[in-house]
Amino acid sequence: MLMLLYELRDYFAPFNVFRYVSFRVVMAMITALLMSFMYPKFIGKLLEKQVGQVVRDDGPQSHLKKRGTPTMGGSLILLSLVVSTLLWADLTNHYVWLFLSITTFFGGVGFIDDYLKIKEKGSRGLPGRWKLILQFIITAIAMIVLFMDESIHYNSELYFPFVAADKFTLMLPMVAYALFAMVVIVGTSNAVNLTDGLDGLAIAPVAVAAATYLILCYVSGTVLQFPVDVDGKQIYATFDLASYLKIPHINGISELCIGCGAIVGSGIGFLWFNSYPAQVFMGDLGSLSLGGALGTLAVLSKNELLSIIICGLFLLEAISVITQTTSYKLTGKRVFKMAPIHHHFELKGWAEPKVIVRFWIISILLALVALASLKLR
Repeated sequence: MLMLLYELRDYFAPFNVFRYVSFRVVMAMITALLMSFMYPKFIGKLLEKQVGQVVRDDGPQSHLKKRGTPTMGGSLILLSLVVSTLLWADLTNHYVWLFLSITTFFGGVGFIDDYLKIKEKGSRGLPGRWKLILQFIITAIAMIVLFMDESIHYNSELYFPFVAADKFTLMLPMVAYALFAMVVIVGTSNAVNLTDGLDGLAIAPVAVAAATYLILCYVSGTVLQFPVDVDGKQIYATFDLASYLKIPHINGISELCIGCGAIVGSGIGFLWFNSYPAQVFMGDLGSLSLGGALGTLAVLSKNELLSIIICGLFLLEAISVITQTTSYKLTGKRVFKMAPIHHHFELKGWAEPKVIVRFWIISILLALVALASLKLR
């Protein structure tokens, strides 16, 4: 659609606007948001098919009333994300296809998990080891494609937050970097999955993180052009935002802004129905695909280490689970009342909406710190 409309610019001048990433980001957001209007009918279908959430008996007792709430709402998030990106992104850009492929295949893993939970009417689903194996296979294939694609010229260099790209970087062996990138993508995916335990808790920070990556992808891949008058002649000067901010310039990465915008739009639309008390849950289909999308954005935009800050809330949730599990296996004692950590605060007496909003605030603060790193180099 994008290429077709842009090719008609000679016949209808306003179509020239489709060349601008900023315009297409807004359109992708709007498209994804409009597609969320399908949720009322979609929720009705889920209720009709009895696709309901399975709630653990050993969790907070207040969650038992959520049993039977429609789940797998992430399927509509994924659909609106993919459709919006396909409509408004440049489909000749290989970064776009890598982003969509990993996101979609991770969604497939989540679908299997959700389907098994619903079929077995239990909370087990797909065993964790198989989930990880499938995710690592997907990311391994993606890494092979990434490094073999001559149009991308991807490298195994690591850039550090708050450090100028022209001052210090770390060049890793290709295999070591590929393994690290795989861990970033798979780890982010599962961290988002662990965070998705309260109404609206995960989707808002996902949208915040996506908006942050949108800005990072834009400044990394955009070279501005503006007219300058020289001796009575008008010429075009260029301004490389990446060079000015001392971050790596990545040709073509700005097209991923469209995918980021689609995540924000679909996330806001979903939040309307997922906010407390939730009418629908995203399920593992939504959380694994969105987490995979964020991890992919971190790797492709060369913000692997900065993602520790951007996705800090998700990292905190994952660390709380690892800490709890390790402590219990080694000492028989629990560090938290319950993991992930949002349940710990619930059991301490915090009302669910208070936990949710405070975690949202943390995600926003972390995003601001990450963006501040652009100038503090």
